[in-house]
Order: sequence, then structure tokens, then C-alpha cells
Amino acid sequence: MSKEILLLVDALAREKNVNPDIVFVALEAALASATKKKHGDDIEVRVAIDRDSGHFDSFQRWTVVNDADWLSETLEMPLSAAQQRDAAAQVGDVLEDPLEPIDFGRIGAQAAKQVIFQKVRDAEREQILADFLSRGESLVTGTVKRIERGNAIVESGRLEALLPRDQMILKENLRVGDRVRAYLQKVERSNRGPQLVLSRTAPDFIIKLFELEVPEIEEGLLEIRAAARDPGMRAKIAVKSNDRRIDPIGTCVGMRGSRVQAVTGELGGERVDIILWSDDPAQFVINALAPAEVSSILVDEDKHSIDVVVEEDQLAKAIGARGQNVRLASELTGWELNIMTIDQAEAKSETERSSVRQLFMSRLDVDEDVADVLVQEGFSTLEEVAYVPLAELQAIEAFDEDTLNELRSRARDALLTEAIATEEQVETVSDDLLHMAGMDVAVARSLVTKGIRTMEDLADLAVDELSELTGIDEARARELIMTARAPWFE
Repeated sequence: MSKEILLLVDALAREKNVNPDIVFVALEAALASATKKKHGDDIEVRVAIDRDSGHFDSFQRWTVVNDADWLSETLEMPLSAAQQRDAAAQVGDVLEDPLEPIDFGRIGAQAAKQVIFQKVRDAEREQILADFLSRGESLVTGTVKRIERGNAIVESGRLEALLPRDQMILKENLRVGDRVRAYLQKVERSNRGPQLVLSRTAPDFIIKLFELEVPEIEEGLLEIRAAARDPGMRAKIAVKSNDRRIDPIGTCVGMRGSRVQAVTGELGGERVDIILWSDDPAQFVINALAPAEVSSILVDEDKHSIDVVVEEDQLAKAIGARGQNVRLASELTGWELNIMTIDQAEAKSETERSSVRQLFMSRLDVDEDVADVLVQEGFSTLEEVAYVPLAELQAIEAFDEDTLNELRSRARDALLTEAIATEEQVETVSDDLLHMAGMDVAVARSLVTKGIRTMEDLADLAVDELSELTGIDEARARELIMTARAPWFE
């Protein structure tokens, strides 16, 4: 019997190219299943096979529970009874008694065979997947084996992968037998084993396609630094040359457009704009908005946004059909882009100047002429007036030294008054809000100035509202709001 077990394990391990220990584990599960059928399905059984001799032993198992929680005689043992057998027994321990082993020769039952072969198949699938992932491949090329609810099952060698309907290119109609190439988006783990999930819409897919067509990328002479797509319609990629002798755009386009056309053909005719990468955000945005011509640009680092000013006749090009061009440019650069005409930019600028002018007039107690000078010199906040180096203020010809010192003094007094008022307001914040998990004084100050003084007030906010009010990122805003809403679910 023992020799028969060892021969079976060796044969299966060789046939399926898996570790023999995986077959031993599968066989132990099969023997445990058959043993349960003999002694009663409502017991827990463990089977241990000696890896060297092939001899196996069977055990019935009980989990130790508190006497008051004892419900099952066949699966559980009350703590008092367990401690009579072993004084050191504790709740949660497992106690075992030997069982009469079943005759291995009678393990011809279909159920036992299915357990063995299913375990081996799972192990085989894991091994194939591990071999594939170890090669570091991101592109999967295969044949559509079947269609399930609009999703394509793609067979690639001995691997099967899932291409979901929402990851197919718009209007793409794949059929059984079609050859298809896709990007490996993720590996999902489930009870049915690992599942490769593919995508033909991911920006990384177009990057990998260009890497196939442009040898200079693999050689490190070129880099694709970013990509954005409207799948099946239009895409933008940003390229950078690491060799001054190489034109990155021309190299990606290829002789008579051969390289970019090969990529476009794979993407169902998707138009690809190849633009030059720049470390300067303003220049990068100008490149990304091509073919529109940009008149001027204003970068707001705090809001991570850029105002892009174009001539009236360039507005439609900059925005694109259904906002496609500016949307792709925004995704490519990572900046929020605000497209506007020269007139709109002037109107916005005047509104902002007027707001700052009123701030200086009211908080510094100065007339409009003085406020105008500060605005024209580029000052926009009280902090700038109060703490900018004195040398910069002295460069303002319209003010003498006494006036400059007075302005700095008034600005600092205004900021101090504001800080004291805010601290007094913070004292009015409810203790539950001030001391809730994730809250700090800086955020509390921002909230109180907006009239948010209790956890209930905070719970009523949306994530984007809280993020905008306090300047914190959306992930932290979401955590704070969920903490504030916790009492709703108690």
C-alpha cells in the first residue's frame, strides 16, 4: 500500500510537472475526504502521509471551546473535558485521536479522484502562471477561445486570460478564433485560482506596443514618459530622447510612418499624437495641447492647475471635439488645465486683482492707490507683504522706507489678529470633532473658519467639499468623513 502511494505521487508529479509535496497534500485531502465518508461526514479528519515511506495515519480532530459555547460533539470539545486529557489545553487548541485508516485500495471513488486531480490542476496552473510572471512579460498574445457574457477568454500557450468587455476598444467585435494582443493589467486571486486580467484600453498598452515597434526604446536611447488615451479614438504619448543625435518624434513615427501605423493598426485606427516631453510643466502643457497654439500660460503650483490662454480662433482646437484634446493633455501632464481666450483671461485677472485690492484696502487700511501699487508689484497676500525680504519691498519706487515699514507692521498686525480670532473660534469647536481620529489643529482651523464646528457638520460634507475647504487630499478627506459618520451606523 505504501509503495503504491509513492508510485502514484511520483507519476503525477512527473506528468504534471509539479512539486511532489503538492501531490502529497492533494492525496492527504482525498484520503481525509474518503475517511470522513466512512466514519461520518460531520467529523473533521486529518491524514498525514510519511513522505519517505508512504505510510499514512488518520486522525479525528476537535477544536477546544468554552463549555458555554460547546455546540457540536463531533467537531468541538468543551474546555473542561479537554483539560482532563491535557492540563495545558486552551480554547482554540486542536486535539486529535487516531482513526482506523481506510484501505487505500478502495480509494477508487470518483470523489476522491476528483479531489486529487483538482489539487494537481490548481498547482499546475499556479506553476504555469509563476513561470510566465517570472519572465516579466506585460503583453499577452493569444487566441479568443470563447466569449462569456461579452468577455473574451484568451488562450495563450498553456495560459488562459480574461479580457473584460469594458477593457476592449470601442466598437471592437472579437470572435472565437481571432488573434488578439493585450496588456496584462493584473492577476486576480479567487477560489477558482489565479486569473490573468487583460486590457486593450490601458495607457500602458500603447506604451508596450511602441516598445515593440521602436528598438531605440529597448536600447535606452528613447523613453516614453507618459501616455493618455481615448481608446479607439485618440491617444497622446510623451517621448524623451536620451541621445541628442536622435529625434524622438521622428524615430517613433518611423520611415513613412511605418512604426506609428503599426501601433495604430493594432488599436483599431486610434490616432496617436507623439509629443516631446519637457521637465518644465508649462512647456510640457504647450506641447501636449498641439496642434493648438498657446498665447500664454499661468501656473498655479498650490492648486496644481494651469490657465492656458489661446487666441479665439485656437479655442476649438485647444479644447477638441467633446473636450477630447484638453482632457488627454490634462491626463498626460497630470495638471488641471483651464482653457480660456485672451478676453476671458483678462476678465479673470481683473477679478482677481480687484479681490486682492479690496483685501489690502480693508486689512491694511490703505487707499486704492497704495493697494494698486502692491497689486501691480505682484503681491497677492498679507503674508507676502509681512514677510517678503525687505530688499524686495525697497525695490518699489513708489514707497519710501517709512511707508514700507508701516505696511509690513500693519500686515503683521492683521495676521496676528486673524490668528487670535481663529484660535478663539477653534475653542468653540466641539470636543468630539477636535479629538476625533485623523483630526489636527490645522484642519480644525480651516473647518471652523467655514462654520464647521461639530462631527455632525463634518459628516454632512462631501469628500470633494472637505478637500476644497481644507486643502487636504481626497483620501484623507474620505477617512475623516467616514470617521465622522461612524455614529450613524452604531
